[in-house]
Amino acid sequence: MRAAANDFQQDFYQLFGLSAQYRLDNELLDRRYHTLQAQVHPDKFAHLSEAERRVSMQWATRINEAYQTLNNPAKRARYLLSLRGADTRQESNTSMPAEFLVAQMEWREAIQEAVEARNSGELDKLESRLQHETGALQEQLAAKIDAEHDYETAAEIVRKLKFFERLAEEIGSAFDAIDI
Repeated sequence: MRAAANDFQQDFYQLFGLSAQYRLDNELLDRRYHTLQAQVHPDKFAHLSEAERRVSMQWATRINEAYQTLNNPAKRARYLLSLRGADTRQESNTSMPAEFLVAQMEWREAIQEAVEARNSGELDKLESRLQHETGALQEQLAAKIDAEHDYETAAEIVRKLKFFERLAEEIGSAFDAIDI
């Protein structure tokens, strides 16, 4: 088992043989994920001892966790910032600039209005706009983390992304509400 030769203390980037940066090649991540999973899949070790099967399961779990983290832009940013010693303080620091909070209220009102009007076209527009704005924040994150090493500003952007994740969930729920 190749992964077993590696140290469980490796960070997720090391596990996948990737540079520790925000921008990454998703196709390469996918290929390395499948390669690692093929090496440690518990079915390959079904004929071995309980201890060896348990180690295989631990590696498969760790690889899945690493993949889920690196494959999600917000989780990847939080993880990378933690590697850099920067705390996003998501749980304790929810303060945001007033204009950002006003924009959040406007988003929620627009979603609610679209639901009340049962207007899926408007929800499509909101979802598209949200994806665009999320992409812009992710580009800012890449610049702040990879190029500028401005982890404090990056942490603020990560907190904003958390708000955008919630908006995406609300839009998904709004589509469900209209479909009922």
